[in-house]
Amino acid sequence: MDDVDAVVVGAGPNGLAAAVTLAQAGLRVSVYEAAQTVGGGARTEELTLPGFRHDPCSAVHPLGAGSPVFRSWPLAEHGLRWLHPDIALAHPLPDGTAATLARSVAQTAASLTIDAEPYRRLVRPFLDRWDELAPDVLRPPLGVLPRHPLLLARFGATAALPAAVLLRRLAGARGRALLAGMAAHTTSPLDTPATGGVALLFALAAHAVGWPLPRGGSQAVADALASYLRELGGRIYTGHPVTSLDELPRARAYLLDVAPQHLAVLAGSRLPRRYRDRLLRARPGPAVYKIDYALSGPVPWTSPACRRAGTVHVGPYDTDIAAALRTVHRGGAPDPPFLITAQPSVCDPTRAPDGAHVFWVYAQVPNGWTGNLTHAIEAQLERFAPGFADLVLARAVAGPPEVARRNPNYLGGDIAGGRCDGLRLLFRPTFAPVPYATPDPAVFLCSASTPPGPGVHGMCGFHAARVALRRVFGVRIPAGEY
Repeated sequence: MDDVDAVVVGAGPNGLAAAVTLAQAGLRVSVYEAAQTVGGGARTEELTLPGFRHDPCSAVHPLGAGSPVFRSWPLAEHGLRWLHPDIALAHPLPDGTAATLARSVAQTAASLTIDAEPYRRLVRPFLDRWDELAPDVLRPPLGVLPRHPLLLARFGATAALPAAVLLRRLAGARGRALLAGMAAHTTSPLDTPATGGVALLFALAAHAVGWPLPRGGSQAVADALASYLRELGGRIYTGHPVTSLDELPRARAYLLDVAPQHLAVLAGSRLPRRYRDRLLRARPGPAVYKIDYALSGPVPWTSPACRRAGTVHVGPYDTDIAAALRTVHRGGAPDPPFLITAQPSVCDPTRAPDGAHVFWVYAQVPNGWTGNLTHAIEAQLERFAPGFADLVLARAVAGPPEVARRNPNYLGGDIAGGRCDGLRLLFRPTFAPVPYATPDPAVFLCSASTPPGPGVHGMCGFHAARVALRRVFGVRIPAGEY
């Protein structure tokens, strides 16, 4: 436990991104992780049967492939390989067809029939401008000036809208279902401000970088970050839980990839009581009810497009999605639920034995919910993939308590690091010009509970490390450099 320049607690994508950013500046960095492996929300494990490699949390990574920091680092040299399914996202409808999101705008628009031209108008101003838009959208809302303010302002004029308002631009069921499903990733009702922006950002990411999966599973993202960090001289200690900052070696800066409530406990009296109370009052968002399946064959979707997609949303209509989200926010379990599913083995044969497949699905439920949603989920799957149940070899079910046990940051089963409705997506965990800093000048928060929020993109860790470099070590990273 030698003295170092900086210590990072938590080896999820944000903690590792923070550590890499510090190590790139020539600092001595050590990372402490409670689990036996790095990864956090980007892990891959044999949850069901030998040879079936599942992602307990994240699986598909449009913001990972499009992350400004990940794209600037040599992660391919450290084993990260992105795999692209034929179709990024499919959204089946009861008539056996599906709306699809593809790299090609023309292909996407063609699947939307009556909404083809409105969809083109929605995305046209931002096409081929991901490298300009993404750094500004994925920056902290205050304290860092955008490099392309006019482009960001144009995006923001649409992004600030609730998805329910954005849907009024579309007349057909297919386009409305596709956008509603993407907006639902925020875990917020569709009438919440900024949910339209999430849908638009996901659509633009698909056209710019796709919705890829890492070969071998999400663990590949974390392993590549860890390998690059070690190349830069950083050290990682796994199987090392931390209950207080006093247990760590002396350092000039501590960056914590943890939930705000855990920051209050770990830092203890180093933080003023009033600030700790604000952290402890941070509200968690809805939880997820997650099932990982080992299947004897591919999911028998009625829609042929769904069989080629990496991600499938099961709604089916925007009204159904809206109703499910409202039920969750009123404290109930939706039936039927809205499902976000992924089928990694469609494009990655390393994930399951020959001929077999892994399948990933979750539905939103109230935080801390202890009920059983397996029957409702499988009934919804059977509706759009008749015969699904006959293919199930094994399942690993994780309700909110199990999700929280797998990852302590997921309080009550919330995988988003706190509520994402309205301004909580921009100003988290508390309203502050520099949300990564704390009243202790040596302690910083770098988890998904800070802007730009959830997702395997590493930007929360990068921004927190950038603040620590400037405030503690007098090192500035010029805008636009990663």
